[in-house]
Amino acid sequence: MKLFQRLLVAPAALGLLAPVAANAGEVNLNDISNYSDVGSIDFANSFNNDSKENTLLAGGEGLVEDHSHDGSFSETTTASFSADMMIGVLDDQDVGGSVYDDNVMTGYSFQIDLNTSFTGEDSLDISLDAGNAGSEGIAEFDGNSGGDALTVDGVAYTFPVLGATAFVGDNSDASSLFTTACAYGGPSNTLDDCGAPNAGPTGGGVAAGVSYDFGSGFVFATGIQSSETDVLNNESLDSYAFNGSYTADNYGLSITYGVVESSVDEDNTFTALNGYYTFDDPLIPSISVGLETGDIGGATSGADEQESFFIGLTWDEVGPGSAGFAAGHTNTIEGNDEAYMYEVYYEYPINDGMTVTPLAFAQDVNGGSDDSTGVMVKTSFSF
Repeated sequence: MKLFQRLLVAPAALGLLAPVAANAGEVNLNDISNYSDVGSIDFANSFNNDSKENTLLAGGEGLVEDHSHDGSFSETTTASFSADMMIGVLDDQDVGGSVYDDNVMTGYSFQIDLNTSFTGEDSLDISLDAGNAGSEGIAEFDGNSGGDALTVDGVAYTFPVLGATAFVGDNSDASSLFTTACAYGGPSNTLDDCGAPNAGPTGGGVAAGVSYDFGSGFVFATGIQSSETDVLNNESLDSYAFNGSYTADNYGLSITYGVVESSVDEDNTFTALNGYYTFDDPLIPSISVGLETGDIGGATSGADEQESFFIGLTWDEVGPGSAGFAAGHTNTIEGNDEAYMYEVYYEYPINDGMTVTPLAFAQDVNGGSDDSTGVMVKTSFSF
């Protein structure tokens, strides 16, 4: 069945994925617990913020006086939940003849973010996720694809130090405190880095970083990343980067320089420049541009330089929602044609906790005609 025949199936399937009367509201876990006959399980109370004995306030008062929360969350702890349901189809019959070519695919992605503060100025952040969103037809949405079991995706602690902001984390990104001057917020995985895919380390592992706000819009940040089992050793392949940014009322600029250690004698280095401009007229889209150049250590002459480029337009008010268009290519080795990707999306809020985002994209292969096209729809819930 051809691509556009499959698209006729998509709206019907989407109806199965997006509940007709979904409303993201408060969940009364006490009522849920009434369905259990096991009276000894006090699961509901662990989510109860009404404990009379808990004196920990937003500013950290009561931290020393009372460490007991009586099984409940502290008043400085919050939990946010998100779930995505996805459906899509990918036509890539010109690229390798995939057995999944033109198949309509579905999947989900689920995430829990836990945040707490001990002093009112720090933040302990833990992310838990699950999902099966790695199928070819929906992979461009970059959902969680580790499986149905809930796993820890990252733990990080952010705190002030000598007027700066620092963080340490495991399975975190060294660029967590970086500012990339980009107003585009498209849903695709390929273009959401705004043309800077390598300069800011995002490979997970153990990471640390610091940023300092000089005021008047100037911010400097740096970060370093290593392996949990071989931290900053001579044999470990570490990454570090520096980021500087300036943000004004309606425009911003940033530069990022990153070094990725290689198994050969020479390291890989990347420099990314980003900028954006927003207009006062909502009918005129904001413009975001990014350019990254890389020097690949150890590569042969004539193949040791690579480039990424991005341009994106964002309309914040298109009817009840927002829309965007972007184009770019990623990690193009010198001497090769740019394989551009083009995308267009529309983000429509159904209510405060539910959003539907259709995405259509086309991608060249070696600068040829559009060899790969995809149409996907994501229904997002936040609660």
